[in-house]
Amino acid sequence: MKRAGLLLLAVVPVIVTTAAYVAAPEQPAGSGAGRPASASRAAGGESSAKGGRAAPRRAGLAAPDKKELAQQIVASAENSTLDWRGAYAYVEDIGDGQGYTAGVIGFCTGTHDLLTLVEEYTRDHPDNGLARYLPALRRVDGTDSHEGLDPGFPAAWRQEATVPAFRAAQDTERDRVYFDPAVRRAQRDGLGTLGQFVYYDAMVMHGPGTGAYGFYGLRERALRKALPPSRGGDETAYLEAFLDVRRAAMRSRSAHRDTTRIDTAQRVFLREGNLGLDTPLVWKVYGETYRVP
Repeated sequence: MKRAGLLLLAVVPVIVTTAAYVAAPEQPAGSGAGRPASASRAAGGESSAKGGRAAPRRAGLAAPDKKELAQQIVASAENSTLDWRGAYAYVEDIGDGQGYTAGVIGFCTGTHDLLTLVEEYTRDHPDNGLARYLPALRRVDGTDSHEGLDPGFPAAWRQEATVPAFRAAQDTERDRVYFDPAVRRAQRDGLGTLGQFVYYDAMVMHGPGTGAYGFYGLRERALRKALPPSRGGDETAYLEAFLDVRRAAMRSRSAHRDTTRIDTAQRVFLREGNLGLDTPLVWKVYGETYRVP
């Protein structure tokens, strides 16, 4: 689950993946959303919080153009590129203790999500080139071991990534585990498109865990500092609190000390009042400037 900074220049600190992921419920017990969101938010509309840009109702981050934009912004932090589709064939052990990191969202052999992806794909395509590695993937799950995977697994992954069905399977698993739960939770918290992206990016890096470093753990700490719109709070103030909590968590780990994906990207959008994540966008990650017209 989450690589970061894989293709950075040598002078830039490499951001590596997070602790092992255990799939968590979309909304852990005891974290109810309180008062319901307004009708416009429930319909996916944008907030009109003070300082925010007025925006018409829309499908939020799940709208095709916004979802594409979300993948581009994440890819700028994860792979130092806007070409997120170039990562389907990616596979490498980046030395973060999670084994091989691979694919469009950084599935890992040590964090269960890569195993789940290959199992699901094999149910529909039993003769695929990765199926023979399933016994080894089950043995190494939760560790950084390559036992039974070397030397052929990386080449087999790259070859399978040329198959459209496998690329589609990666998209499906990304959406099931990371994108869809993040967007739904954000909508229930009354957040507009930017807030939905803030949740998605955190889910990608930290995983859907309830521990101190997992997405749901971060959200619980943010709720102690500010209320989301669904509970009568100010959207901008809540997102500032969430980003503060996330930034502190990242700074607590040497592998994630570079927080530019927050400082010179998400925080910039927020302080510009761009709650709708409207283009054009200009941001920086690791000192590199990115633009989407």
